[in-house]
Amino acid sequence: MKQPIYNTALYLRLSRDDKTYGDSVSIETQRAILQQYAQDNGLHVVDEYVDDGWSGTNFERPDFRRMMKDIELGKVNCVVTKNLSRFGREHIMMDYYLEFIFPEKRVRYIAVAENEDTEKVLSDFVPFKNLFNEWFAKDTSRKVKDALRTKFKNKERVCAYAILGYKKDPSAKNRIIPDEETRWIVEKIYETAYYGAGAAKITRILTEEKVPTPSWLNYQRYGNFANIYKNAPESKKYAWTIAQVKSILKDETYIGNTIHYRETNILYKNKKRIRKPQEQSLRVEGTHEALISRDVFDRVQDLSAKRRRSQKNAVTQIFAGLVRCADCGWSMRFATNRQNKTPYSYYSCTYYSQHGRGWCSSHYIRYDVLYAYVLSRLQYWCRQAQIDRKRLLEKVKDNVGGECTAQTKAKLTELNRLEKRRSDVDSLFTRMYEDRAADRITERNFTMLLEKYQAEQQQLEIRIQDLKAELSLQKQAANNAEKWLAIVEKYATPTELTAELLNALIDKILVHEAEVGPDGIRQQEVEIFYRFIGRLDGQSLSRSSIPGPVSLPV
Repeated sequence: MKQPIYNTALYLRLSRDDKTYGDSVSIETQRAILQQYAQDNGLHVVDEYVDDGWSGTNFERPDFRRMMKDIELGKVNCVVTKNLSRFGREHIMMDYYLEFIFPEKRVRYIAVAENEDTEKVLSDFVPFKNLFNEWFAKDTSRKVKDALRTKFKNKERVCAYAILGYKKDPSAKNRIIPDEETRWIVEKIYETAYYGAGAAKITRILTEEKVPTPSWLNYQRYGNFANIYKNAPESKKYAWTIAQVKSILKDETYIGNTIHYRETNILYKNKKRIRKPQEQSLRVEGTHEALISRDVFDRVQDLSAKRRRSQKNAVTQIFAGLVRCADCGWSMRFATNRQNKTPYSYYSCTYYSQHGRGWCSSHYIRYDVLYAYVLSRLQYWCRQAQIDRKRLLEKVKDNVGGECTAQTKAKLTELNRLEKRRSDVDSLFTRMYEDRAADRITERNFTMLLEKYQAEQQQLEIRIQDLKAELSLQKQAANNAEKWLAIVEKYATPTELTAELLNALIDKILVHEAEVGPDGIRQQEVEIFYRFIGRLDGQSLSRSSIPGPVSLPV
């Protein structure tokens, strides 16, 4: 009887997890076994199909799909693997191929090490072997996850390459360190956002200033994304997107944290990625050196949350999140009155709008009135900074609790004196114990002095700690005053308000309920709380009951 000709595919597979088991399952070992088997049994080898680094639970492997295509084209009618697990580790799919696809295509399948051959009829144990192979994959998946979680808790990062601003630490695996060549890009993005710019504006700035994108830098260093950048025009290097900027501005990596498990597979044998709820992620703090301070990061997140999409008249976004009701603390609602011949916009208390009288009051203020007042105050402080910076700095320091130099010196002198006295008392204790041991002092005098000096020690400790706290607050207040004044000087004399300017200088604006006097003049207090320094001035807006120009004292 004429023997059929078997055009054979030698299929080899090795997952990343299998590599831990050494040479017994390596690609080289599988190749040697299969080639020897084909030679001994007169099989005509058409090609080798190798999937190195692919899980057996995934049947969308590149060379596996190529092999199945060759089977469809009639080029292959025999498949040989080292064992069943090399073909796959998902028992339903294994049964599907061995009991339906291969018989239908008249393809012979051989698992060499297990002596399974469809031409000789598969043994009754094959379904059980496939099931055990799947259980092995499930158990391996669990072990890998446990190992990764242990690494994560030990502040290790597992990543293909470091994100913008960092590079892999050459001296420590799974660690990243700041990249001095690219960290300036991240710092520039955060600095621009810190002063109120949104992602769209930052994207324009980066593109206009020809700052290279993260993917371009990866292409230059490692050859990644060659399909995008090879032979691409130069402008492609600087083609930033809003999504890229937003991703950088939200990434806690830049404050030294690492967040794991933001995404996961549906199951160990289904590699489709899904987003996990935020509370199920694993946050590990202090895994590496931060590029951005926590204060800057929190400020950027706060500005991002406050920012609103601008409307057609382009007025709502500049005060978004800043204007609040002075009585209930709720944000003020922006609206436009279009019933007048000349429409105008205004703010009113959101809490009052939702609940009505008895809960709060309107706190109504026209947009143009608020705009003019805030602009006038910022212009005033900018002028004062130019006229007499030193005097303004002292005023701001005094406002935030930074006392004058003479008072600070007095506190430092007192602190030094108290610390010296504390040291003297400690020495007295030592000598006193020595005198008692040598019987140079009686028990009664020793007890009396002990109580006296212990009481003095307690008083000294309390006062020293109080002075240190006061001096620390003064130092912080002085630093805050310098920060605020530096921002004021940056904007010189503004001629208009922008969201960037307002968010850089102002923390919040409290609008009080207006009062109308006997003369019909409407008085309304508006408090501006500046960033770092709080409330610096408070004035009332004066205007007649009929909408008109506003007189703003400066």
